[in-house]
Amino acid sequence: MDVTAFNEEEIDPRVIRKAQRGHRGSQAVLLRELQDVWYRYSYKMLSDGDKARDAAQETGLRFLRGLPEFRGESRLKTWSLGIALNVCREMRRNRPHLALADADVIPQSTTTPDTLAHAEQLDLLERRLASLPERQREAITLRYLEQLSLRDTAAAMGCALGTAKATISQALRSLRAREEAAES
Repeated sequence: MDVTAFNEEEIDPRVIRKAQRGHRGSQAVLLRELQDVWYRYSYKMLSDGDKARDAAQETGLRFLRGLPEFRGESRLKTWSLGIALNVCREMRRNRPHLALADADVIPQSTTTPDTLAHAEQLDLLERRLASLPERQREAITLRYLEQLSLRDTAAAMGCALGTAKATISQALRSLRAREEAAES
């Protein structure tokens, strides 16, 4: 999947309003714009490409069902990531022993020292994120990987701003401790 960044400012508000009224073309535009965001987030939460695709698809269905009730009190991306978060939580509850996905195979033709180093860094990040409690992993993924503001992170998680800040702080302390332990 393409990992280009979603830019909400580039979406005409009229497209959102038309999508809310059921215009299929406008709904398709929003789905196309958000599907990579949902997949990326779901992959970080579930550590499995197939499950992430399922979660992104389910998020899309729920997004379309709930879109008429979207009031614009938060950004569209934030609101939709709240849906993705709930889908991932449900999937984890239904399958509590998700294993980490096998590392993606880098095609031989593109294997270079740089791509190997990058793959190793991504693998390390995946393992460290997977070691965090679910709520902390959600907070870190939303705040830093999806680059939401603190306020938007709290909104997506359905909690108070102070709770989101505290959860992020706990997660960062835990990640730093793991980093220090790995270096010693």
